[in-house]
Amino acid sequence: MNFDFSEEQLMLQEQARRFLDEICPADLVRDSLDNDELYSESVWSGIVEMGWTAATIPEQYGGLGLSYLELVIIAEQLGRVVAPVPFSSSVYLATEALLLAGTEEQKMRWLPRLADGSAIGCFALAESRGRLSLSGLGTTYTGGVLQGEKAIVSDAEIADFAIVVGQEEGRAGLYLVELDQDGVQRTALKTLDMSCSHSSVKFNGARAERLSSSTLEGSDLVESLLDRAAVLFAWEQIGSAEAALEMARDYSLERYAFGRRIGSYQALKHRMAHMYAKNALARSNCYYAAWALDTDAPELPVAAATARVSATQALFFASKENIQIHGGVGFTWEYNCHLHYRRARILAVNLGSEAMWQDRLVSATLHAA
Repeated sequence: MNFDFSEEQLMLQEQARRFLDEICPADLVRDSLDNDELYSESVWSGIVEMGWTAATIPEQYGGLGLSYLELVIIAEQLGRVVAPVPFSSSVYLATEALLLAGTEEQKMRWLPRLADGSAIGCFALAESRGRLSLSGLGTTYTGGVLQGEKAIVSDAEIADFAIVVGQEEGRAGLYLVELDQDGVQRTALKTLDMSCSHSSVKFNGARAERLSSSTLEGSDLVESLLDRAAVLFAWEQIGSAEAALEMARDYSLERYAFGRRIGSYQALKHRMAHMYAKNALARSNCYYAAWALDTDAPELPVAAATARVSATQALFFASKENIQIHGGVGFTWEYNCHLHYRRARILAVNLGSEAMWQDRLVSATLHAA
């Protein structure tokens, strides 16, 4: 049995790789760390023109109606070049939330704009330091308005609306809030990876709309969205981990020490073999998760948590070892190793910590038993 992508999907993979290599070189990513741009408008425009923001949106809402197998291919290639764009916030989370639980009116209003790139969405979840919990949320929804604060929100400064995790009468839920209103205050934050915009967001009587699903309610709805997004984040992490391994391999073949390529030394071979093994394991888990997401399989909670944990571990290890294999120059600005390390640290907490996803994996496994 062949578990690889189809011929058409492999063509998409190659096309996406060539396209991103051309419009999103490492110098552009480094520049995004230096300047005041919140994201790369040129890369984002190119992505929109390619139709990637419309990938899984049904045709009736202006999308392409592709499967999630095509979207994970795109996610992997975006991770490989550490693209400084709000793709994960707008596509993995905001778009998925509307597809999962938006009313017909909400879908008609926002999905066409998300598809053509005229609107950007974000996702507001974390409220404080420490482990994420859906019980005891401080953000409350009463009488059509939101009160509360989200500690760190990716791409909030550039987003037109946010999908906010809050609670109403003690039950968790999802709420859509347009961010350009008096009841919303956004404050920019500095993070390790400034190629990704982050802000704290305060809601003080902000007008909001509830997202409700016919099949999911409360925390089940929020957790379903997290599972779906986790698969897409995991594929982006795999793309970055593979790029870090390739970078380490290429450097080890061109750098000489004591008259030999450093890649010929056993110690470095062992390091790269360990990187490859972690990447291969994570990729296997990501294939399983992509299938579960695309078929809406009951195994999705287990598959998503497994992919998220293994991909987080693989990217952190690959990005760290890549720096070590480069030696002293690996820590310098001129080399690109730090780009993958920065992104590894941000992606590791973007959707809840690794520890939280380990807990979700244990719980999902016990529930499935």
